[in-house]
Order: sequence, then structure tokens, then C-alpha cells
Amino acid sequence: MENMTEEHKKNVLDLFVEGARKGFTIGTTSLLPNVIMAFVIIRILDVTGLLHLIGVAFQPIMGLWGLPGEAATVIIGSLMSMGGAIGILMSLFTQGIMDPIQVTVMVPGIYLMGNPVQNVGRCLGISGVNSRHYFAIIMICLINTLLSIWAMRLIMLFF
Repeated sequence: MENMTEEHKKNVLDLFVEGARKGFTIGTTSLLPNVIMAFVIIRILDVTGLLHLIGVAFQPIMGLWGLPGEAATVIIGSLMSMGGAIGILMSLFTQGIMDPIQVTVMVPGIYLMGNPVQNVGRCLGISGVNSRHYFAIIMICLINTLLSIWAMRLIMLFF
């Protein structure tokens, strides 16, 4: 017991402060920039009228899940970044394009989509998986996302 490492000698307060610092660093260097970027992109799309055009173009598809066409931007954003997709979702909510139920049904889909573009590059690219499989992997993520939106829609009907 006399040979305890420095890590084991720390008290609970020291461990808490260290964890809080690490969490703050992760939040400010990883999550926050993606969320801010998403708010800016949605604002640019809105100001230029492109958000409306996206909404019109995707309304027939997203309407199958009881969502506005603009919700497609959340799914597209989640391909690249979960944090960014959350930012897009909240931007659509604050603009009144999506209501609380629509936001709720989208959240599991964001996590199932889980930025596959980045993960495919990091994991599969490094391991040497044939790139012809990438499309199938991303499509499975998209199918899972759409199925989760449908499942959440059903759950929301009963609760």
C-alpha cells in the first residue's frame, strides 16, 4: 500500500476537477464548433432561400415520417457530425420549422447515423476494407435512421 501511485492518492474533489477540465476541453474543442457551424449553415441556407427549396424537395419523402422536408438536412448533417446534426435540429426547432415531437423522433436517428463518413475513413480506411463496401455501410446507417424515426413516431403516439 505504501507504493500507491499519484493517481490513487488524489481525493474525490481533485478527480472531479480533473474530469470536469477534460470534459470542458472535449466540449469546447470538439462538440461546440460543430454545433455552431451547423447553426451558421442553417442560417445561411435560410437567408439564401435554399432551406425552403430543400424543404420542398424532400417534403414528399420526409412527410412519410410526419416530418417537414427540412428535416432531411438533419440526416444529411449527421453523416458528417452528430454534434452538427444536433445543431441543425435545434436551429430548425428555434425557427419553428420543427416541433418538440418531431425533434424527439429525430434524436435516435442522429445517433444511429453517427457520422459514418468520418468513421468509415478512420476505421475502415485504416484497416484496408475495400472501399466498394462504403456505400452499403452508409446506406445501412440511413435505413437504421429512418427505421428509428418510424419507431419513435409509434412510441410518441402511445405516450
